[in-house]
Amino acid sequence: MDNLKMHSLDGVQRNIELIGKLFPNAITEVKRNGKVEHAIDFDVLRQELSDSIVEGREERYQFTWPDKKKAMLAANAPITATLRPVVADSVGKNGTPGGFDSENLYIEGDNLEVLKLLQETYLGKVKMIYIDPPYNTGNDFVYNDEFGMRGEEWNATSGNYDEEGNQIVGRLELNTESNGRFHTDWLNMIYPRLKIAKDLLTDDGVILASIGDRELRNLQAVMDEIYGAANQVCCFVWKSRAKPTNAGSARFKPQKVAEYVLVYSKSDPEKQIYNVIPAKERTYPHEDELGKFRTTTILTSNRGTFRRETMRFESHGYTPSDDFRWKAGKETIDRLYDTNHMYISEDGVPMEKKYAQEESDPLYPIYTFVDADLSGTAESGKAELGRLVGKQHGFDTVKPVQLIKYLVQTFTNKKDIILDFFSGSATTAQAVIEQNEEDHGTRKYILVQIEEECDPDGEAFKAGFKTICDVGKERIRRAGKQILSAGGQLSMDGVRLDTNSTLNTPNSTLDVGFRCLRLDKSNMKPVYYTPEKIQQQDLFSLVDNVKPDRTPEDLLFQVMLDLGVLLSSPIEVKEIAGKKVFNVADGFLLACFDHDVTEETVKAIAQIKPYYAVFRDSSMANDSVATNFDQIFETYSPETVRKVL
Repeated sequence: MDNLKMHSLDGVQRNIELIGKLFPNAITEVKRNGKVEHAIDFDVLRQELSDSIVEGREERYQFTWPDKKKAMLAANAPITATLRPVVADSVGKNGTPGGFDSENLYIEGDNLEVLKLLQETYLGKVKMIYIDPPYNTGNDFVYNDEFGMRGEEWNATSGNYDEEGNQIVGRLELNTESNGRFHTDWLNMIYPRLKIAKDLLTDDGVILASIGDRELRNLQAVMDEIYGAANQVCCFVWKSRAKPTNAGSARFKPQKVAEYVLVYSKSDPEKQIYNVIPAKERTYPHEDELGKFRTTTILTSNRGTFRRETMRFESHGYTPSDDFRWKAGKETIDRLYDTNHMYISEDGVPMEKKYAQEESDPLYPIYTFVDADLSGTAESGKAELGRLVGKQHGFDTVKPVQLIKYLVQTFTNKKDIILDFFSGSATTAQAVIEQNEEDHGTRKYILVQIEEECDPDGEAFKAGFKTICDVGKERIRRAGKQILSAGGQLSMDGVRLDTNSTLNTPNSTLDVGFRCLRLDKSNMKPVYYTPEKIQQQDLFSLVDNVKPDRTPEDLLFQVMLDLGVLLSSPIEVKEIAGKKVFNVADGFLLACFDHDVTEETVKAIAQIKPYYAVFRDSSMANDSVATNFDQIFETYSPETVRKVL
């Protein structure tokens, strides 16, 4: 039996191995801390890569900033943290509280550490990454990874590292414009996260990052370096506000009404084909002299954040009541009446006629501009969140669901995985669920959000939300319930769209739940990682190398990470010879973490013929079972890979 390593990928060692495959003569050996290790002979590597060596302070084009090398090291350094399941916060596929069968993941913790843990398991499996990182406006909280401080000094003072020296929870600090490292701190935060994220993408995968004016050029330079300038697909300009806040005043102060979405492909974008959003599949039950048509209301809510009295005008003798307003301006409404595209129903409601021949054109991706009519605005995004979880959600800015749905429709197919590691209010989760409901897809999402505490004096805290994660998880729960109860796609007003559409047929495979996981210190005691430091007198207190507060479920998920088994895999719990056995991914992995395991249990597991079989190092009932363990597997399942922890 082999021991599991139980730590994340060592990025430096992997890079050395990759370089060694291309340039074996560049591999050398060095002695560090009494151990001989492989290393790179950079003089040889430079000579292999150039006929004239670039070295010293020779001028050349490059993008750099203080502590850039430390940011690169941060991306490569391995950790021994783990992800622990939180069943109580999870939701089942069908919306059942506490269910754990969903294939979506909501992960609480520092996204740098989480990305490292996902690096092997989801290597090359994510089709689309969308992030909405801090814009660095001077009022944003950014992750402080303390690259400017010597490692041992930071470890001793921060309180964010465990006894093995592993960072567990990142710090969030306000990055004010008075900070002398204003752009440096932001770049040090974003660089290692983007670097690791690249490995998770499929060969035809894309990464999309929302950003404002302040860091647009820096983000583009970082993305150019990591993904390659030639792999920039496009830069969407998103009209994030319908109009400036001081529009109509005598003196106009210029304001920003647009943000950006940078899109990069992992491979040559010229070889990729992205989706044209097709015309919606609808039925047209009515017909007149202009052709077949369907009907939809031309009124919308005029309450709360939607109230706009200027949209309650008279047209052709009709004026909306106080609770409603027109969806369009007077010129448009009058034109619809004049061209026989509108009528007043028997119930006294203005209805628009949607003719089949006028709705057949598909929606092509717009490279330069995404209009608010297509994608919603920051204001509508905030209002959406307010309607789901209450106005006391604590978010000043929220991306609208329609924007993320537009990006999901353009860049993914029905079975893809979408990752968002700055998930905030969990807009991405709602967008994926709604898109799956609309086109009967089975896309899966992975959301990552640090457990940022809500302001104790703020409205969100008073409403019961202790952390940003609480807001995001509650949003997903309520969005799922709303979609299931409506049985179809919802508008921004929470109203069923087009009742004549066949797309409103409920998706029987729809997964509205999520598995909640939380970043934590390793399940293993320090002896597991540094056995050479244990004295003989300590051995009797360390018979078990697993921390006493950890459950078998905790161990299972760390094993799944270590072996590269998808964290969304189906998990079945069986009892075999009185012992609890986890069957993961229909027999791919069988794991038993109970004590006093007998030959009967070992034999039964071997007869199932799993690809992996995992036990605790101290789990065998006696020496006889331990001695016969390998022979049992050689007899019944010699191909099974046996591991212990």
